[in-house]
Amino acid sequence: MAKVLSILALLLAVGKFSEALDNGLVLTPPMGWLSWERFRCNTDCKNDPENCISERLFMEMAERMAKGGFKEAGYEYIISDDCWLNKSRDADGFLIPDPERFPNGIKFLSDYVHSLGLKFGIYEDIGTFTCGGFPGIAGHEKQDMQTFADWGVDYIKIDGCYKDPNTFPQVYPDVGRYINETGRPMVYSCEWPLYVNSNVTIPWVNISNTCNLWRGYGDVQDDYNSLVDIAEWYAENQDVLIPIAGPGRWNDPDMLIIGDFELSFDQQKTQMALWSVLAAPLLMSNDLRHLEPQFRRILLNRNVIAVSQDKLGIQGRRIVDSLKGNGVEVWVRPITPTAQTVDATVFSFAVCKKNVDASLSLSKSHDTHTRDHNFGWQTSSQKEWSEFEPN
Repeated sequence: MAKVLSILALLLAVGKFSEALDNGLVLTPPMGWLSWERFRCNTDCKNDPENCISERLFMEMAERMAKGGFKEAGYEYIISDDCWLNKSRDADGFLIPDPERFPNGIKFLSDYVHSLGLKFGIYEDIGTFTCGGFPGIAGHEKQDMQTFADWGVDYIKIDGCYKDPNTFPQVYPDVGRYINETGRPMVYSCEWPLYVNSNVTIPWVNISNTCNLWRGYGDVQDDYNSLVDIAEWYAENQDVLIPIAGPGRWNDPDMLIIGDFELSFDQQKTQMALWSVLAAPLLMSNDLRHLEPQFRRILLNRNVIAVSQDKLGIQGRRIVDSLKGNGVEVWVRPITPTAQTVDATVFSFAVCKKNVDASLSLSKSHDTHTRDHNFGWQTSSQKEWSEFEPN
C-alpha cells in the first residue's frame, strides 16, 4: 500500500499560475469538518441518537473542534451536509429544518457554533430535491440564499441532483449572485462539474469564476482504492485543473477520511500529505468524539498544514507516475519562500513521494541546483509526524 516517504522543499523556477477570485474568502484552502462521509443520511435519532444528523451531532462536533486543538491549527468550518431539512417547506415556502432533530432551529445552531469561535456551513441542492430527497432550492434560489444569510451561515455547499446539467451555466452563477446580494460573506462550494455529462466540455474557467471550491470527481469512500482513484483522476486532468485553482478558488477532491474505519495509519498519512500538496480543502469527515490520538496527530501536523495553507495557493502536480518511477509516484507543489531573478520567480517546492510497495525510507534532496528544507517528515520513524499536542 502506498505510504508517504517525505515532504521536502526545493527551490526551482516555475511560471505564472492562476490569480485570485476576488470575493475575499478562503484565500487558502478551507479547513473544517463535514458530516457526509462518516454520518451520511442517518435520520434515525430514536435508535441512534449519538450518530444521527441532528442539532446534538453538530454541537458536539463543534465543541470537540474548538477544544481539541483543531481551531488553533486552522480548522474553522462546521458543515452540515444533506438530510438536515424537513421533508417540506413551511406554509410560506421557506426552508425549515427537521423539527425533531433540530428543535431549536438553524439560527440557534449557527449562533452556538459562532460562540465557539468557529464558522457554520450548510448544504442544499440546485435542483427540486436534494440527493437525499429533501426540498431543493429550484424556484426559491434567491429566497433561500437570504434565509441562509439570516441564519448566519458562513459556507454554502450546493449539490447538483434533480437538475438538468445543461442549465448549470445559468443557475450556478445565479446562485452565486444571490449569495453576494445578501451582503453576508458566505463561501460558495458547488458540485457543478461533478454532474456534467462526460461528452460535454466542462466550462472550468466559468466554474472557477463562480464558485470558491468545486467537486470534479466522485465521492470519496472509506476505502484506500477510492483515494487512489481520486488521485489518479487529478493527475490525469492536472493540466486543466491547476491553472483554474488559486487563492479563493479550489479544486476539491472531497473529504478527509482520517480517523474512520478502513485506512491504515500510513494510508491516512498519505491522504493528508497528498491533499496538502494538491492545495485541497481539508474538510474532515470523522467522529471527533472518538478520534484516536495517532489520527489526531496526523490531522494536526503543523508542517503538513503549513504546506496546505501556503499563501501562494498553487496546486501541486504529479511529475513521476508509479510506472515510470519503479513503483514510486512523485508529486510537487510550489510554495513559499520565493525569490526573484531577472527572468523568473523562483519557488520552494513541497515534494510528496508515495511508494506503492509499502516500503519506508527517508528521502532528502542534495541536488546542487536546489536548496533543501526539511518539513520534518522523516519516514523511517514516527518523527515524520510531529508529536504536536495542543496546550
